[in-house]
Amino acid sequence: MSRRCELTGKGPMSGNNVSHANNKTKRRFLPNLNDVTLQSETLGRGVKLRISAAALRSVDHRGGLDAFLAKAKDNELSDNALKVKKEIAKAQAASA
Repeated sequence: MSRRCELTGKGPMSGNNVSHANNKTKRRFLPNLNDVTLQSETLGRGVKLRISAAALRSVDHRGGLDAFLAKAKDNELSDNALKVKKEIAKAQAASA
């Protein structure tokens, strides 16, 4: 399982541990990933995703999973999230 957010594409960053004596050693900053089930209003079911805590707040701010995916760029989304986005678009087109 990769350490990458399925909605924002946020992944590990690299940097330095800096000691009191100013010695520098390499380290990795990992994103705060959580396994969550987000409800899709259009599909009427839950979708399991592994997303960062920041992405969870963004989904809430934009008004839910459907609204977030509608605005999201396809190149940032994982294959699973892209599949859900297309399902939602197809369901919305069928109902309209």
